[in-house]
Amino acid sequence: MKSILDTSSEIYGRKIKNRILFQPMEGCDGTVDGAIDKLTERRYLRFAEGAPGIIWFEATAVCNEGRANPRQLYINDNTVESFKSLVKAIKSKSSELHGFEPIIIVQLTHSGRYSKPNGNPEPIVAYRNSLWEKGRENQPFIVATDEYLSAVPEMYSKAAKLAVEAGFDGIDVKCCHGYLFNELLSAYNRKGIYGGSLENRTRLYFECIDAVKNSVGDKAFVTTRLNACDCFPYGYGFGVNECGEIDLTETKLIIKKLGKKGIELINLTIGNPYLIPHINRPYSVKSPEDGRIGMKRVYNVTKEITDAFPEIKFAVSALSFEGENAIKYADELISSGISDFAGFGRMTFAYPSFYKEFTEKGLLDKNKVCIKCSKCSELMRAGTVSGCVIRDSETYLPYYNKYVLKK
Repeated sequence: MKSILDTSSEIYGRKIKNRILFQPMEGCDGTVDGAIDKLTERRYLRFAEGAPGIIWFEATAVCNEGRANPRQLYINDNTVESFKSLVKAIKSKSSELHGFEPIIIVQLTHSGRYSKPNGNPEPIVAYRNSLWEKGRENQPFIVATDEYLSAVPEMYSKAAKLAVEAGFDGIDVKCCHGYLFNELLSAYNRKGIYGGSLENRTRLYFECIDAVKNSVGDKAFVTTRLNACDCFPYGYGFGVNECGEIDLTETKLIIKKLGKKGIELINLTIGNPYLIPHINRPYSVKSPEDGRIGMKRVYNVTKEITDAFPEIKFAVSALSFEGENAIKYADELISSGISDFAGFGRMTFAYPSFYKEFTEKGLLDKNKVCIKCSKCSELMRAGTVSGCVIRDSETYLPYYNKYVLKK
C-alpha cells in the first residue's frame, strides 16, 4: 500500500514530489569566509541521494557578526558562487537519480547571543537573561541597540537577493532555538521599539519577512522555522504562562499574522538546543527526561497549532527519535492531519539514504538509523565540523576523538 509520504503536495504554486523534508542541520564546515567547502558539498550530495521532496538548507548567516561559529555558512558577494554551484549540483544529482529536483529552502539567520565569529568574543543579545546566561555571568555581552536592529532588515534583503541568484527556491526567515528573532519574542522587559508588547517583540521578525518578500518578489517564496514555545520558566522564554504551562496564545497571533503576509508553509519546532536539547530533539542517552515525554510534548504542540490553522501547511520535527519506526510514525502523523511534511534532522546525518531505501525495501535498516546519542551536537559545541560519529565514523570519528574526547 502506498504511503502518504510518497504523495505530492503543493506550496507557493510549486509541486513537491513527496512529504519528506530534510531539516536544516548545520555541519559547521564552511570556509573561514563562509563559502561552501568540501564536507558541505559531500553532505548535500548525500542528501540528494536520499530523494527528499524538500531540502531545508542549513542556517546561513546574513552578516559576519551574526555567525554562530567561525565556519558557519555566510552568503555574501564573495561566497554566492559557491552556493550557486552546490544548489545546481544538488538538483542535478536528484534529477539524475530520481527524475525530479527537490525544493531547496535556505535558512537565513542572525545568531544573536549565540554568535561567535572570528574576532567577536562578545555575543549580540536582545536582552540580558540570567537563566540563559547561567554560568556565563562574567562573559561580556553586547545588548543590541535599536539602531543596530533597525539595520538588520537590509542585511536580510541583501542576503535574500543573493540566495535567489544562487538558485534557492525558498527563503526561511529563521525565528527559533534562541537566536536573535526568537530571543526577541521573550524580550518582555526590553525598552524601546523592540521590547515589551507583542507588537514590539515581533517587530524585527516581521520587518525582515517584509524586507525579504520585497527583495525577491516572485523569484522565490518566503517561509519560516518558528519556535512555537521556548519551554523555559515564565519570564525567561516565550510561549509559557505564569503557571509554567505551555501557552500558545501569542504563537497563534503570530501565525495568524504570518498567514496574512502570505506565508503558506511553517516549519514548527520548540525549545533551545543549547540549554534544553531534550525538548526540541528528544533523545535516550543521559536525557533529563524519558524521550517519550518529549515526543508527546512535540505532538501536542504541533496538533494544537495545526488544528488552529488548517489553511497553512506545517512541517513537524523530532521524528528521528523513532529510529527504525520513524517512517511509520511520520506516515501516521501526516495521514491523521497533524502535519503536512515530515521533517527529519539527525537521521539525515546518520542515514541520508533512509527514505530512498524505505521506498525500495519497505523498511529502515536498524543498523543505519540515528541512535540519538547527540554526538553530532557535541562536535558542534566543541567548535569543529558536525556529522554522525557512529554511522559516518570514517569521516567524523577523528574529529570527535580530537576535539571532544581530548578536551
